[in-house]
Parts: sequence; structure tokens; C-alpha cells
Amino acid sequence: MNTKYIDLIDQTYEFPQEEFTLEGDQLRFHDIDLMNLVETYGAPLKFTYLPKISENIQKAKSWFAHAIKKHDYRASYNYSYCTKSSHFKHVLVEALNNDVHIETSSAYDINIVENLKKEGKITKDTYVICNGFKREEYIENIARLINSGHENCFPIIDNYEELALLGDAIERDFKIGIRIASEEEPKFEFYTSRLGIGYKNIVPFYEDQIKNNDKVELKMLHFFINTGIKDNAYYWNELIKCLKVYTKLKKVCPTLDSLNIGGGFPIKNSLAFDYDYNYMVDEIINQINIACINEGVPVPHIFTEFGSFTVGESGGAIYEILHQKQQNDREKWNMINSSFITTLPDTWAINKRFIMLAVNRWYDEYERVLLGGLTCDSDDYYNSEQHVNAIYLPKFKKDKPLYIGFFNTGAYQESIGGFGGLQHCLIPSPKHVLIQKDAEGNLETSVFTPQQTSEQLLSILGYEH
Repeated sequence: MNTKYIDLIDQTYEFPQEEFTLEGDQLRFHDIDLMNLVETYGAPLKFTYLPKISENIQKAKSWFAHAIKKHDYRASYNYSYCTKSSHFKHVLVEALNNDVHIETSSAYDINIVENLKKEGKITKDTYVICNGFKREEYIENIARLINSGHENCFPIIDNYEELALLGDAIERDFKIGIRIASEEEPKFEFYTSRLGIGYKNIVPFYEDQIKNNDKVELKMLHFFINTGIKDNAYYWNELIKCLKVYTKLKKVCPTLDSLNIGGGFPIKNSLAFDYDYNYMVDEIINQINIACINEGVPVPHIFTEFGSFTVGESGGAIYEILHQKQQNDREKWNMINSSFITTLPDTWAINKRFIMLAVNRWYDEYERVLLGGLTCDSDDYYNSEQHVNAIYLPKFKKDKPLYIGFFNTGAYQESIGGFGGLQHCLIPSPKHVLIQKDAEGNLETSVFTPQQTSEQLLSILGYEH
């Protein structure tokens, strides 16, 4: 009878996989010795495996290069990183090492751009695409960047007032884009995105505010779908509508030459994950090519803004199972030594699913469990497996420590969790470790931040000065 944890994984999924392998009874992630990490740094622990960022960027570049060559597409592809997915310097530096561009969403993003420009990580050739609803400080910062000579800064117009505000603050000619307010998925409570300008209003807006404005050059149409790039009727329908706007606008606006297809690729959230990236890229390029040929306009340069796809699969979190509580005849609660609310907020806020696996004891018998966090909050549990299958882990034994890992957690969790600030029930933020490769390809680890201390939290609360 197959009762061991490894048997369960083996009969449920194809295993091992590209990033997940087994060494004895212990899990490895990109050949990282996870138990050695625990023994060296303790748990709870968060880590970032930086080489995965470069790997995903290069994969996307190769998919687009192949599709462009196949379809004889006569324009370029530009990979942009959405800083909002993770603003950390180690993430941006790793991404920028791959000749990528930057997409910003708020005022302080521009300060980060300026910092990286001083260090030579961002150059005058780097596109800085400024999205988001722009108020005074964001306008001022964009203007300062453009006034300093960064011509490849493209503010993306989100509402009818922004162009005039930018024109007043920017002292030289500048280039812009316009964001389309796409229609939301049918399941949404509203029909149209709050972001951008409606499909039917794009050309009139150009005619009214841009066409005769000698200071402004329209270069980009920005198309973003909140659900990301998916092979479904909704996505293809919205893309075709976008292309109709692009070709119509191009006929009256000769300077328009770029299409930003915005929101990104999904990342692996299960060992059963299956997504044909090659097909999606190929079909997107094909659809753009066909639409432009049919309308007799040149094809646009393509921009993508990949945030989660860039950084998500580089991150992980490891917890120790502290204790098991038998709450009734069926429910066993495995209590982790941290909190889901504070360290993986998407698991409870939007029921996001991450890959969850035991780190050790793969040859032990397994049991069905629930996972709970340390806070005194009923929402502090991991429930994202509930619509797929139950959570199974090696049986809890007091004398045999059990560690579990959550993988591909690198996007948004630190920002949403309030990195470096207060945590719910004053559960401290765990230690964060960076993992990279040296020139010989050997793994190197370093501590980015230690676990929060009581002194740090009390200082924030005003108890210590």
C-alpha cells in the first residue's frame, strides 16, 4: 500500500520537475539545499533565488524573438518590468542586467529610477513607462526625469486632465502613451476598468488634445487586461478590440508606433500547472500582424509589462510545523511558526494558491491536515487548496521536526504585507535570505534582512525612541 508522502506526490503529479527534485527524503528547489538553509538560518525563513529572474526574462525574450522571426514581424520587442511586483533593489538590478525597461505606477518609483540612473543601472536608452493615476508629486517627479533629459520616459495618460498637468510641469517636448480602459471579465461587478480612457474616446481625445499640441508626441497605445494573458475568449476579444483602436488611431497619428500589451503571463501555482507560453506569444504576434496588414498600417513595436512573471517564481517561504491540534474527530490543525496573514497575505486576502510541499520527511506516512498561523485571527489559515484537493503532509511527530515550503511567492507579498513595518498581532517578519550564483555557478547566500525584533516593533508603535 502506498502510504508515504513521496507516493502521494508521485501518483498525483509528474515528479521530479525542472525546479523540484529530491535528495534522499529532502526537497530541493533549483538545486538549493532547503534543509541546509533551515539549519543555517532557521525558520520561518523567506528567500529570493535571483537567477530565476534572469531565466524568466530570457525565456520571454526568446519566445517573442521566435514569433517575430516566424511571422516576419517588422518591428521590435521590448521587455518591461513592473516595479510594483517587487521594488527591492536586488530584484531590479537582477532584472536590469538583462536589458529590460521599467514600468512605474506611483511617484516614488521615479526616485528609484533616479537612484538606479546614478549607479548606471538605468541608461538614457531605458524606457520608463509611467502608469497609474497621476497626482501632483507623481507629475512633478515625471517632469523632473524628462526635464533632466530622459527622453524615453513615456507618461501613459490615464485621464483627461493629466496631459495639461504634465504640459505645465515639463519644460521640453515630450512623448506620451494612452491607456485603454478595457472591459472587465463578465464575472466582475462593473463593466469597464477604472483605469484609462474608453475605447470609443481614444481617437476623439487625440484629435482634441494631442494632434495640434506641438509639445507632445503620441508614441504608445497601452492595453492592459487585469486577468493577464490567457487563452480564452475574453482575452482574444479584448485584444482584437484594442487592435481596432490601434489601427484607427495610427491612420490619423503618424507618430504612434508602439503597442503595450500590458498585464502579464501567469506563473506556476501547482505541480500540475500547464500553460503554453510559446503558443500564446505566437498567436499574439500573429493577430497583431494580421490586423495591421488588413488595415494597411505598419505593425507596432511591442512592449510587455511582466511583473509576477519576472519575480514571482524566484521567491519562497519555509515554515516549521510547531504543533498539531486535533479539534474534532476529523480536523487536524498543523500550526506553523509564523502567520499567513503577515507573510503570505495573498493566501487569505484573495485565496491565491502557491505551490506548497513538505521540505523534509518525504518517505514518512502522510495525513490530511489544515494549516493555521499564529495570530488570533480566524482568517489566518491556508485554504487555497480547498477547491483542488486536500492538504496532505507527512504525519506530525513531536520528535521529528517537519518543515514545509511555499514556492513562487516572490511577487507582491512583501509590499502587501508591509515589509519592515507593523505585523498583525505583532508577529515578526521572518529573516529574508538572498541566493545567487558566483562566476563558477556555485550558490551563494546572504542575509538581506534579519527577523524583526521587539525593539523595532515597539519603536514603530512609539514605545521607544
